[in-house]
Amino acid sequence: MTTKRQAEITKALRRLVPMIPFNEAEDVKKLSNQRHLRSLPVPVAVWLSLVAHIRHLHTDYDELMDDGYDRGAARHFVLDDINEVLTGWQATRLLDGSETEAGLPDPVEDQE
Repeated sequence: MTTKRQAEITKALRRLVPMIPFNEAEDVKKLSNQRHLRSLPVPVAVWLSLVAHIRHLHTDYDELMDDGYDRGAARHFVLDDINEVLTGWQATRLLDGSETEAGLPDPVEDQE
């Protein structure tokens, strides 16, 4: 049975990235529904989960972190790669250099 929040997550994700592959959408939906994100509005949880998913699976972010870059620098270096994936999935929103996620949970890093 699908909960109301799960249905809202699915709708928000489809509005945000209509061409996301099914398997990737399933992963993002799982991230969006984590307990530590439930206090956030659905669109915020979906956006954070989507960006984190792309950052960790489609960029060199983890390698940069392993090489000693701090979180902010590593995120700066993968920004264009994230936007390239978002564009390919026909996202209605892209990251810009002024955006900050300070203080917001990273759905991938915080689940580990």
